[in-house]
Amino acid sequence: MRTCADLSLYLVLDPGLCAGVGMVETARAAVAGGATVVQLRDKTADTARMIETGRALKAVLAGTGAALIVNDDVEAAIQIGAEGLHIGQGDMAVAEARARIGATMLLGLTVETPALAAAVDPALVDYIGAGPVFATPSKLDHKTPVGFDGLAAQVGASPVPAVAIGGLKADHVARVLKAGAQGIAVISAICGQPDPEAAARSLRERCDLLGV
Repeated sequence: MRTCADLSLYLVLDPGLCAGVGMVETARAAVAGGATVVQLRDKTADTARMIETGRALKAVLAGTGAALIVNDDVEAAIQIGAEGLHIGQGDMAVAEARARIGATMLLGLTVETPALAAAVDPALVDYIGAGPVFATPSKLDHKTPVGFDGLAAQVGASPVPAVAIGGLKADHVARVLKAGAQGIAVISAICGQPDPEAAARSLRERCDLLGV
Protein backbone atom coordinates (compact mmCIF):
# COMPACT_ATOMS: atom_id res chain seq x y z
CA MET A 1 0.00 0.00 0.00
CA ARG A 2 1.17 3.52 -0.83
CA THR A 3 1.05 6.13 1.90
CA CYS A 4 0.33 9.63 0.60
CA ALA A 5 2.90 12.29 1.37
CA ASP A 6 2.29 15.02 3.92
CA LEU A 7 0.64 17.58 1.63
CA SER A 8 0.43 20.37 4.20
CA LEU A 9 3.06 22.67 2.60
CA TYR A 10 3.61 21.79 -1.03
CA LEU A 11 6.20 23.82 -2.95
CA VAL A 12 6.01 23.92 -6.75
CA LEU A 13 9.34 25.08 -8.15
CA ASP A 14 9.39 27.66 -10.93
CA PRO A 15 12.72 28.03 -12.79
CA GLY A 16 12.09 31.68 -13.65
CA LEU A 17 11.15 32.80 -10.15
CA CYS A 18 13.96 30.71 -8.66
CA ALA A 19 16.59 32.04 -11.07
CA GLY A 20 18.30 34.19 -8.45
CA VAL A 21 19.40 31.30 -6.22
CA GLY A 22 18.33 28.30 -8.29
CA MET A 23 15.68 25.65 -7.80
CA VAL A 24 17.88 23.34 -5.74
CA GLU A 25 18.84 25.99 -3.19
CA THR A 26 15.26 27.26 -3.06
CA ALA A 27 14.06 23.74 -2.30
CA ARG A 28 16.71 23.20 0.36
CA ALA A 29 15.78 26.45 2.09
CA ALA A 30 12.04 25.81 1.82
CA VAL A 31 12.31 22.36 3.35
CA ALA A 32 14.47 23.77 6.14
CA GLY A 33 11.59 26.17 6.75
CA GLY A 34 8.99 23.42 6.84
CA ALA A 35 7.93 22.50 3.29
CA THR A 36 6.82 18.87 3.16
CA VAL A 37 6.65 18.32 -0.62
CA VAL A 38 8.75 19.73 -3.44
CA GLN A 39 7.47 19.47 -7.01
CA LEU A 40 9.95 19.84 -9.85
CA ARG A 41 8.07 21.70 -12.57
CA ASP A 42 9.99 23.06 -15.54
CA LYS A 43 8.09 23.20 -18.82
CA THR A 44 11.19 24.45 -20.69
CA ALA A 45 13.46 21.55 -19.73
CA ASP A 46 13.94 18.33 -21.67
CA THR A 47 14.03 14.99 -19.87
CA ALA A 48 17.83 14.97 -19.53
CA ARG A 49 17.82 18.32 -17.76
CA MET A 50 14.87 17.31 -15.60
CA ILE A 51 16.82 14.24 -14.50
CA GLU A 52 19.92 16.32 -13.75
CA THR A 53 17.96 18.82 -11.67
CA GLY A 54 15.89 16.11 -10.04
CA ARG A 55 18.93 14.15 -8.90
CA ALA A 56 20.39 17.31 -7.37
CA LEU A 57 17.09 17.91 -5.58
CA LYS A 58 16.99 14.30 -4.41
CA ALA A 59 20.44 14.76 -2.87
CA VAL A 60 19.56 17.91 -0.91
CA LEU A 61 16.24 16.46 0.26
CA ALA A 62 17.77 13.18 1.46
CA GLY A 63 17.02 12.60 5.11
CA THR A 64 14.57 15.51 5.42
CA GLY A 65 11.38 13.51 5.02
CA ALA A 66 10.19 15.82 2.24
CA ALA A 67 8.81 14.11 -0.84
CA LEU A 68 10.08 14.94 -4.33
CA ILE A 69 7.36 14.98 -7.00
CA VAL A 70 8.08 15.39 -10.72
CA ASN A 71 5.59 17.24 -12.89
CA ASP A 72 4.50 15.56 -16.11
CA ASP A 73 7.79 13.87 -17.13
CA VAL A 74 7.26 10.21 -16.27
CA GLU A 75 10.66 9.05 -17.52
CA ALA A 76 12.43 11.69 -15.43
CA ALA A 77 10.43 10.69 -12.35
CA ILE A 78 11.51 7.07 -12.81
CA GLN A 79 15.18 7.85 -13.49
CA ILE A 80 15.39 10.25 -10.54
CA GLY A 81 13.78 7.79 -8.18
CA ALA A 82 11.28 10.47 -7.16
CA GLU A 83 8.59 9.78 -4.60
CA GLY A 84 5.92 10.75 -7.05
CA LEU A 85 4.65 11.99 -10.42
CA HIS A 86 2.06 14.72 -10.93
CA ILE A 87 0.06 14.99 -14.14
CA GLY A 88 -2.65 17.27 -15.51
CA GLN A 89 -5.83 16.54 -17.40
CA GLY A 90 -4.08 17.16 -20.73
CA ASP A 91 -1.16 14.85 -20.03
CA MET A 92 -1.09 11.09 -20.36
CA ALA A 93 -4.00 8.94 -19.19
CA VAL A 94 -4.00 8.13 -15.50
CA ALA A 95 -3.97 4.37 -16.12
CA GLU A 96 -0.96 4.72 -18.42
CA ALA A 97 0.89 6.86 -15.90
CA ARG A 98 0.24 4.34 -13.12
CA ALA A 99 1.35 1.45 -15.33
CA ARG A 100 4.61 3.21 -16.15
CA ILE A 101 5.55 4.33 -12.64
CA GLY A 102 4.53 1.10 -10.94
CA ALA A 103 2.57 0.39 -7.81
CA THR A 104 4.70 2.19 -5.22
CA MET A 105 5.27 5.70 -6.61
CA LEU A 106 2.74 8.38 -5.68
CA LEU A 107 0.55 9.81 -8.43
CA GLY A 108 -1.07 13.23 -8.23
CA LEU A 109 -3.66 14.59 -10.67
CA THR A 110 -4.81 18.15 -11.29
CA VAL A 111 -8.57 18.64 -11.39
CA GLU A 112 -10.59 21.76 -12.10
CA THR A 113 -14.20 20.71 -11.45
CA PRO A 114 -16.13 18.62 -8.92
CA ALA A 115 -16.99 16.16 -11.70
CA LEU A 116 -13.32 15.58 -12.47
CA ALA A 117 -12.61 15.18 -8.77
CA ALA A 118 -15.41 12.66 -8.34
CA ALA A 119 -14.13 10.65 -11.31
CA VAL A 120 -10.72 10.03 -9.68
CA ASP A 121 -9.91 6.36 -9.15
CA PRO A 122 -8.31 5.99 -5.71
CA ALA A 123 -6.70 2.74 -6.81
CA LEU A 124 -4.60 4.75 -9.26
CA VAL A 125 -4.41 8.32 -7.92
CA ASP A 126 -3.12 9.23 -4.45
CA TYR A 127 -4.02 12.93 -4.27
CA ILE A 128 -5.46 15.74 -6.36
CA GLY A 129 -4.34 19.30 -6.99
CA ALA A 130 -7.65 21.15 -6.63
CA GLY A 131 -8.37 24.58 -8.06
CA PRO A 132 -7.21 26.91 -9.36
CA VAL A 133 -8.41 29.02 -6.45
CA PHE A 134 -7.04 32.25 -7.99
CA ALA A 135 -5.46 33.26 -11.27
CA THR A 136 -1.68 33.03 -11.24
CA PRO A 137 1.01 34.35 -13.59
CA SER A 138 3.02 31.19 -12.85
CA LYS A 139 0.67 29.17 -15.08
CA LEU A 140 -0.71 31.19 -17.96
CA ASP A 141 -2.85 28.34 -19.32
CA HIS A 142 -4.75 27.71 -16.09
CA LYS A 143 -8.50 27.17 -16.04
CA THR A 144 -11.01 29.71 -14.73
CA PRO A 145 -10.39 30.40 -11.02
CA VAL A 146 -12.95 28.70 -8.77
CA GLY A 147 -12.45 30.55 -5.46
CA PHE A 148 -12.76 28.89 -2.08
CA ASP A 149 -16.33 27.70 -2.65
CA GLY A 150 -15.23 25.96 -5.82
CA LEU A 151 -12.27 24.49 -3.99
CA ALA A 152 -14.57 23.10 -1.29
CA ALA A 153 -16.80 21.54 -3.95
CA GLN A 154 -13.84 19.81 -5.60
CA VAL A 155 -12.43 18.60 -2.29
CA GLY A 156 -15.83 17.34 -1.17
CA ALA A 157 -16.25 15.34 -4.36
CA SER A 158 -12.79 13.76 -4.27
CA PRO A 159 -12.21 10.26 -2.90
CA VAL A 160 -8.53 11.10 -2.24
CA PRO A 161 -6.73 13.88 -0.31
CA ALA A 162 -6.43 17.29 -1.95
CA VAL A 163 -3.86 20.06 -2.04
CA ALA A 164 -5.17 23.48 -3.04
CA ILE A 165 -3.50 25.20 -6.00
CA GLY A 166 -3.62 28.55 -7.77
CA GLY A 167 -2.19 31.88 -6.61
CA LEU A 168 -2.15 31.02 -2.92
CA LYS A 169 -0.24 32.87 -0.19
CA ALA A 170 0.28 32.57 3.57
CA ASP A 171 -2.88 34.59 4.25
CA HIS A 172 -4.95 31.89 2.55
CA VAL A 173 -3.93 28.91 4.71
CA ALA A 174 -6.96 29.06 7.02
CA ARG A 175 -9.47 29.26 4.16
CA VAL A 176 -7.75 26.46 2.26
CA LEU A 177 -8.01 24.17 5.27
CA LYS A 178 -11.57 25.25 6.01
CA ALA A 179 -12.45 24.16 2.47
CA GLY A 180 -11.27 20.67 3.39
CA ALA A 181 -7.92 20.52 1.61
CA GLN A 182 -5.08 18.71 3.34
CA GLY A 183 -2.55 21.31 2.28
CA ILE A 184 -1.62 24.42 0.33
CA ALA A 185 0.52 24.44 -2.82
CA VAL A 186 2.53 27.60 -3.42
CA ILE A 187 4.95 28.94 -6.01
CA SER A 188 5.65 32.67 -5.70
CA ALA A 189 4.97 32.65 -1.95
CA ILE A 190 8.38 30.94 -1.66
CA CYS A 191 10.11 30.98 -5.06
CA GLY A 192 11.82 34.31 -5.68
CA GLN A 193 11.32 35.55 -2.13
CA PRO A 194 14.34 37.30 -0.56
CA ASP A 195 14.49 34.56 2.11
CA PRO A 196 12.78 31.35 0.93
CA GLU A 197 13.40 29.64 4.26
CA ALA A 198 11.69 32.42 6.20
CA ALA A 199 8.82 32.48 3.69
CA ALA A 200 8.33 28.74 4.11
CA ARG A 201 8.54 29.06 7.89
CA SER A 202 5.77 31.67 7.89
CA LEU A 203 3.54 29.29 5.96
CA ARG A 204 4.55 26.36 8.17
CA GLU A 205 3.68 28.26 11.34
CA ARG A 206 0.20 29.01 10.02
CA CYS A 207 -0.31 25.36 9.08
CA ASP A 208 0.88 24.24 12.52
CA LEU A 209 -1.44 26.68 14.30
CA LEU A 210 -4.34 25.14 12.39
CA GLY A 211 -3.29 21.59 13.16
CA VAL A 212 -1.86 20.32 9.86
